[in-house]
Amino acid sequence: MKKIVIFGGGSGLSQILSGLKLFPVDVTAVVSVSDNGRSTGRLRKDYNIPAVGDISKVLISMADCNSEVRELMNYRFTKSKSLGNHSIKNLLLTALLDIKGNFDSALPILTDLLDIKGTILPLTEDNVDLVAKTCDGKTLVGEEQITKTKKIIERIEYSKEIEVNPKVLEAVKKADLIIFSAGSLITSIIPHLLNNKLNSAIKNSHASTMYICNLFTQPGETDNFKVSDHIKLLEEYLGKNSIDIVIANNVKMNSNLLKKYLTEEQKDQVELDLENLIKMKKIVIADKLFKIEDNFYRHDALKTAYVIFSYLMDGDKNDIHD
Repeated sequence: MKKIVIFGGGSGLSQILSGLKLFPVDVTAVVSVSDNGRSTGRLRKDYNIPAVGDISKVLISMADCNSEVRELMNYRFTKSKSLGNHSIKNLLLTALLDIKGNFDSALPILTDLLDIKGTILPLTEDNVDLVAKTCDGKTLVGEEQITKTKKIIERIEYSKEIEVNPKVLEAVKKADLIIFSAGSLITSIIPHLLNNKLNSAIKNSHASTMYICNLFTQPGETDNFKVSDHIKLLEEYLGKNSIDIVIANNVKMNSNLLKKYLTEEQKDQVELDLENLIKMKKIVIADKLFKIEDNFYRHDALKTAYVIFSYLMDGDKNDIHD
């Protein structure tokens, strides 16, 4: 069975994994653990632990459980001040971290409980924050603060040097395909590329590297970015010519929901600039990859996973697909 290692965090990674789990591949999801917002942020402060929110989302997306269990795990205590709007899944993972002392011992328990077939690994066991430098010289500490700013981010780093989970390095070494998921480029994907040891492992791997491009730009992070700009930013951290394949949407959206994205959130649809990508010698796999779900544009999880699986099986590195 082919081995995939996919890096990401938050809803973007969870959406892609919900499709990938349906295909006969061995998936290892590597999740960033530096979020400091909302429920996760408060649990971090109370228990001095890495962020649990993104990992708990990934757990549910990869779980083979019925809708009632899924609903229970996602339940939030919205009516209780003392329980602080925490979700069941966040509280369970926090409790296991408090009992076991680390993700390495805690995650297998929830993996068994939720009948997860793949592997979920935190990028690190370290309790760290993201730090961003803005175009006007300001320093922002914390993922939540970085996400909320409208200023252009020039550089991202950690508050201290991290030790990458050794199991992540081992998974990269054995991978047939390494994927950087859709999701916030600055706060979900690039945090995986801030460690020289991991970057070297990725570049020295025999696996091809793939990026699933976002559907929309993000204010302050990727304003006016085309698909090629996303690749260029990733390669600023990982190294030039380090991304082999890009999966991107090539169908224009047109709906009242799109107008809401543009006017209320200042998010534009990412343009596929095929000519630039060809000049960069990237393999481009383009298709209609979006759907509207719960009044949000999201990647079509099943179709995107099928595209990934098809590439993995074909292994064709010479053609540009459009």
